[in-house]
Amino acid sequence: MENAVRVGVGVILIRDGKILLGERQGAHGENTWATPGGHLEMGESVESCAKREVLEETGLHISALHKVGFTNDIFDRENKHYITLFMAADCPVGEAVIMEPEKCKAWQWFSLDALPKPLFLSMENLLKETNLKSLIS
Repeated sequence: MENAVRVGVGVILIRDGKILLGERQGAHGENTWATPGGHLEMGESVESCAKREVLEETGLHISALHKVGFTNDIFDRENKHYITLFMAADCPVGEAVIMEPEKCKAWQWFSLDALPKPLFLSMENLLKETNLKSLIS
């Protein structure tokens, strides 16, 4: 399984023209900023995975899910390869809570014009391929 390509799901939470990013720790991409997300489980829909991961990581409930795109992410240093499926969702209420402190240092809302650095590889790849401003009204 070490050399298998894994499927990740990233969720772009949108509120007041900003997106939610967390600073990763304890896994590949440590000290980079990423959307909530995780591994797609056997038999799980992408939408169910998105809702589950957001709730597990932030305590937030999301709505109005729609597909954004995907990235092909090769983490050379960690010898990992992911296909990341990105979903966008509205998140009108609630504050993001650090539900998994071993995996995330902080959650913060960012304008697309003022994203933190460094970004997680899959987020960098998504930004190269997708105009996220079209998602944010």
